[in-house]
Amino acid sequence: MTDSNEYSRDPEALVPRKNWIIYLLVALVSGAIYLGCVVSPPSLMDDVDAVQAQIGRNMLASGDWVTARLAGVAYLEKAPLHYWVIVIAYKLFGISDWAARIPFALTVVALAVLTAAFGVWAFGRKSGFYAGLCMATCVGLFLFTRILIADAMLTFTTALAMWAFLRAVDKNEPRPALWAATMAASLGVGLLIKSLVGMVFPVATALLYLAITRQLFSRQTWKRLHPFAGALIALVIAVPWHVLATLRNPPYFDFSFHSGPGQYHGFLWFFFMNEQVLRFLNLRYPHDYNTVPRLYFWLFHLLWLFPWSVYLPAIAKLSFKPVDRASQTRLLALCWIGFLLAFFTFSTTQEYYSMPCYPALGLLLGSAMAAGGIWIRRGTRLLCVVAACCAAAVITILILVRHIPTPADISVALGYHPKAYTLSLGHMEDLTIPSFAYLRLPLAVAAVAFLIGVFGNLRWRGERAFLATALMMVVFFHAARLAMVKFDPFLSTRPLAEVILQAPEGRLISGRPYYEFSSVWFYTNRAPLILNGRYNNLEYGSYAPGAPDIFIDDARIKTVWPDANRYYLVAEAGQVPRLTTLLGPDSLVVIAEIGGKVLLSNHPLPLARP
Repeated sequence: MTDSNEYSRDPEALVPRKNWIIYLLVALVSGAIYLGCVVSPPSLMDDVDAVQAQIGRNMLASGDWVTARLAGVAYLEKAPLHYWVIVIAYKLFGISDWAARIPFALTVVALAVLTAAFGVWAFGRKSGFYAGLCMATCVGLFLFTRILIADAMLTFTTALAMWAFLRAVDKNEPRPALWAATMAASLGVGLLIKSLVGMVFPVATALLYLAITRQLFSRQTWKRLHPFAGALIALVIAVPWHVLATLRNPPYFDFSFHSGPGQYHGFLWFFFMNEQVLRFLNLRYPHDYNTVPRLYFWLFHLLWLFPWSVYLPAIAKLSFKPVDRASQTRLLALCWIGFLLAFFTFSTTQEYYSMPCYPALGLLLGSAMAAGGIWIRRGTRLLCVVAACCAAAVITILILVRHIPTPADISVALGYHPKAYTLSLGHMEDLTIPSFAYLRLPLAVAAVAFLIGVFGNLRWRGERAFLATALMMVVFFHAARLAMVKFDPFLSTRPLAEVILQAPEGRLISGRPYYEFSSVWFYTNRAPLILNGRYNNLEYGSYAPGAPDIFIDDARIKTVWPDANRYYLVAEAGQVPRLTTLLGPDSLVVIAEIGGKVLLSNHPLPLARP
C-alpha cells in the first residue's frame, strides 16, 4: 500500500488499479461480522427491534407502503425507508427475523466500504484501508446495529453527502455536477430515513466548512454545487411520500404548538411539529424517550470507537489547514463531528444519535494511523494492556463459574436494575457471577479474541498490529452474538410465542404496552388487545379517526375474561399478584413462564391424547 500523502501529490489519481483490493478486504471483514450475525437465534428483541420487523410485515400484507401501522393503529413517528427495505427483503427471502436484518447488515458493510473509499480518495490507500477497518470493527456500530433502527442508513447517506460535497467543491474534480447531484440525492434519501436531520446534518456541516474556508460567498463554489438543481433532486425524492402520508392522515394543516393526551392533529403536525420541533425542545408528547447525561454522551465515544479510540490522541498531530485534499478532508471531518455533537448536546440525547459522525472519526483515525508516530505506538501498547486485562478478567470468570449449575435459563440468575436501562449497556448491571455460568462458550471465545489482540499488539507494530486488532474484534463480536443467544429468553419473548403457536387458537391480550412484548406479536403475527397500555408510541395514532378499539382497561378485561372463548394474557411475572386479585385465582391458568414473562389463559389447555 502506498503512503497516506499520495493523492496530495497526484490529485488526478482518483482510481488506482489496486483500490478494489482494499474495498474487498474491508467488505470481507465487515461482512464476516454483520452478515455473519444476521442468523437467528438470537431472536428479535422486544421493544423497537420486533416492532420495526412487524411494521414491514404489515406493509407487505396490506400493500400500504405509506402509513406504518401496528395492531391496526397508525404509527406516524418515523420516515418509511427502513420499513421499505425490510418489505423488499421479505419479498426476496420470505418473512423471517434474519430477512428483516439483512438490509441493515448490508448497509453497514456498504458504510465501511464507503468510508474506505472516502479515505483512499482523500489520503491514500493505507489511510482509506485503516478508516474502513475502524468503521467495520468499532464497538458502537456493532452495538447499535443489533436492533433494527435506521441510524446506520442515515450514517451512510450522511457520509456519502459529505464526500460528494467535498468532491463537488474540489477545483480538480472534473465532474462537479455529478457529485453535486449525488449529494442532493443523498439528502433526499436522508429525509426518507430520519426526516429533517437527514438533511440538516450534511447541510450544516457543509455550510460550516465553507464559512471556515472563506468559500461561503464564493460564486464559483455555489456554481459547482448547483443548489437549485440539487434542491429539486432532493424534493423529487422526498416529497411524494410526505404528500401521500399527509393526504391519507388528515387534518392536513395544524399549527398548534401544544401536544397532549387525547389530541389528534393528523400526520403532518405530528411528524414535523411534535417529532422534530417539540422533541428537540424536549416538549414532545408522549414523552416516551429518555436522554443520557451530556458528559456520558461525549465520553462514551471512547467506548463506541474502541479499539481504535486508543489512537485518538494522534489526531491532534494532524494538519487541518485546508491547503490540500487531505487537510481539507480533515477539516471537514472536524466540522462534521463538532456540529453533530454540539447539536445533540443542546437536544434530547440517545447514545446512538451520534452514529452519523463515526465515519468522520474513522477518517481522522485512519489518517493518523497511516502517518504513524509516537502516539500510535503508545496507543498500540495501551491496546495490548487493555486486551491483556480483558483476557485475564474473562479467564478468571471462567474459572470461578466452572462448577456452577445452570438450571432453566439465564433470567433466573440475573439481577434487575431498571433505572440503568436508559443506557444501552444498562443491562450489564444485571449480570451476576452465577449468570456468567450460562455464558461459558461466549466467554471462552471472547478470551481467544483478547489473546489474539495481546499477541498481535505485543509482537507487531503498524499494519500487522492493526490487522490483528481487527481480527480480535471479528472474533469478539461473534462471542457477543453467542452471548445474545443465551439472553434470548430475557430480551425476547419468542419462547412464549412458540408456546402460543402450539396451543389452541385464542385471542391475545398484552399486559403491558405493545412494545414490551413486541416479539410475541411478530412471531405469532397476531395483533393483541392491550391492557392499560394506551400510552407512549401508539397513543397518538389511537385517537385517529377509524383507529381500532384494541385498548382495554380493568373493567373491560373483567367482562371478557370469563367468556367461553379462549384468551391468552402475556404479562410480566411480577404482574401475576395484581392480575390474580383482579380476575380471581381460579380464572388464571398458567400456561408457561419463561425469562421472567408468563403466559396465562382463562381456560386450561385440553389434555393431550395418549
